[in-house]
Amino acid sequence: MLFFENDYGEGAHSAILKRLSETNFEKLPGYGSDTYTQSAKEKIRNACAAPDADVFFLMGGTQTNAIVISTLLKRYEGVVCAQTGHINSHEAGAIEYTGHKVLALPQHNGKIAADELRQYLTGFYADENHEHMVFPGMVYISHPTEYGTLYTKSELEALSAICRDYEIPLYMDGARLGYGLVCPDTDVTLPDIARLTDVFYIGGTKVGALCGEAVVFPKKAPAHFMTMIKQQGALLAKGRLLGIQFDTLFTDELYKKISANALHTASRLKAALKAKGYRFLLDSPTNQIFVVLDNETLERLRREVVFSFWEKCDDSHTAIRFATSWATAMDDVDALIQLL
Repeated sequence: MLFFENDYGEGAHSAILKRLSETNFEKLPGYGSDTYTQSAKEKIRNACAAPDADVFFLMGGTQTNAIVISTLLKRYEGVVCAQTGHINSHEAGAIEYTGHKVLALPQHNGKIAADELRQYLTGFYADENHEHMVFPGMVYISHPTEYGTLYTKSELEALSAICRDYEIPLYMDGARLGYGLVCPDTDVTLPDIARLTDVFYIGGTKVGALCGEAVVFPKKAPAHFMTMIKQQGALLAKGRLLGIQFDTLFTDELYKKISANALHTASRLKAALKAKGYRFLLDSPTNQIFVVLDNETLERLRREVVFSFWEKCDDSHTAIRFATSWATAMDDVDALIQLL
């Protein structure tokens, strides 16, 4: 079977496995106080051009979103996101489980429009009954989005300005951030993200790590954030597991170098799909490709290819997703092209 279901189907990059093996018998302090974790934090600060940033390591994306959002919000506040945002569509109500409502706005290829965000916030406070309502306490975006699309620098600047006008944090989910940073079409860098958001995370699980996400507060984390991580069962005693991985990923720009493979393989696949006349659900510039198939072709492919169902288009057509990763082999792409 050819595997194009997601970008976390493989284990970890060989350099990470090598470092984990080399350091396996070292006796190190726990909870992220080891030298490798401290080194990883410093390398991330340098990459973000944010020398005073607070950096924390957590295991997975849903865990990270739930802890960051529930820590930053007051009891009466909710989080604003696109209707297709991960926290609204694919996290099984994890945010609501913490006691906070997800406040969904219309999505445009997975993104929030700045003018609609300002209109929503203005309208909320213009409502004389807003004291009886769930307050918009922060804004959540992802980059790349659920549809693999990217915010431009000007779009981020507009969202950031609105959030600062209303004194609410802007939070970026970077589960696939590596693939966004190396996209030829982007004008957004890590220092831009650090400058324009109040908190974001750098995804490792989907970009070469066994597991792990690096949460970055570019200026200062909330008081006792590590205690909140511990309280919610997410503080690893063997913090070295995450620290060593991110220390490796941020040595000699390995994070960007391996991310590029996902873009190279996706580009080849997209070009072949276009040449063969396939229809796309939307134009995604990163590693997720959304294709509309007639149901007969879909069933034929399922016998030899693993991919993701996305949505029904009509009675006879279905949108599916092919995802490439840091480890996708070009030979597999070519084999998929032949099947198509």
